[in-house]
Amino acid sequence: MNIILLGPPGAGKGTQARILVEERGMVQLSTGDMLREAKTSGTEMGNRVADVMARGELVTDEIVIGLIREKLQTEKANGFIFDGFPRTLPQADALGDLLSEMGQSLDRVIEMQVDDDALVARITARSTCAGCGEVYNDNTKPIPSDGKCTNCGKTEFSRRADDNAESLKIRLMEYYKKTSPLIGYYYAKGALSSVDGLGEISDVQAAIAGHLD
Repeated sequence: MNIILLGPPGAGKGTQARILVEERGMVQLSTGDMLREAKTSGTEMGNRVADVMARGELVTDEIVIGLIREKLQTEKANGFIFDGFPRTLPQADALGDLLSEMGQSLDRVIEMQVDDDALVARITARSTCAGCGEVYNDNTKPIPSDGKCTNCGKTEFSRRADDNAESLKIRLMEYYKKTSPLIGYYYAKGALSSVDGLGEISDVQAAIAGHLD
């Protein structure tokens, strides 16, 4: 099963993707992770990525699709979770063409719906474990009193520099301009399901599982 988790920054896509990886044996294809991995891989595609990034240029959709193709060909999994791609309608078309070419399909797109004001409150209060990426929130899931991550036991936590109200509003505007049209795109294809992205993690997890099952 191949799926997309769709939603604005901070909606919880990364958290739910990790759960799906652990519980269903799926592989999370994060655009950022793939680019960082490719940059040091020494492969032909990796050298292209390294060259583009060294020049300070944006990686083209063609290169990202090439990286996804490599993953689909080499990774053994019970399906893939596309994270951070597609972000635009042309990218959605390109991904659809690639999956079709490889005899695969996009089975479900999960839209994680949020309220903007609540999202801002959530994001400006979050910290991330430097060891495993577990996300904590000052209000709803504070860092344990012993200062240790409940997942990996590490004691280092960080906040993203752009996890502030002003930066987040800019990121949200970018999402609404470029990525939110995908909601209608996938709805028209009959692939879209929606969940409340601001619910408790377990509730969101159960809602997503209901759509996938």
